[in-house]
Amino acid sequence: MKLNPQQAPLYGDSVITVQLTEEDQVEDDVVFYLVFTGSTVQHCTSTRKINPGSLETISPGHDCCETVKVALCASREGHPVLVVAEEDFQFVQDEAYDAAQFLATCAGNQQALNFTRFLDRSRPPAADVDFLDEKVALAFRHLKLPAEWNVLGADQSLTGEDL
Repeated sequence: MKLNPQQAPLYGDSVITVQLTEEDQVEDDVVFYLVFTGSTVQHCTSTRKINPGSLETISPGHDCCETVKVALCASREGHPVLVVAEEDFQFVQDEAYDAAQFLATCAGNQQALNFTRFLDRSRPPAADVDFLDEKVALAFRHLKLPAEWNVLGADQSLTGEDL
């Protein structure tokens, strides 16, 4: 088995292709899934057959940057589940995750958010902005924020009109 790519952002949601070896080729009555085992968290994902030699899945979100073991498991009705192959996989922090952390840290700080002027001047293509927005939103949902955190920051005197 070979995973492509061999890494994904911490917040997940990336397509992973699994290239099978000849002896692992997909039969119609076999269901494959992937088990990602990290130091503290384990994830199980279903797969979709692309062709007899390839599967596809969506990477799960993970709790920290680390290399995990990915086990390709096969299941067939009336038979025990088999671990077919294992491969290393990395969860990494990317630019979208960095941006989400920055935004969370700077909530309520007007001066820190002046980078939007740069975006206004550089005028990236709308499709790029939409793609980045989706990734930052995914990363933001994955952040571990304190229960008392809010978008207004520490200044609770602001109202919705001030936003």
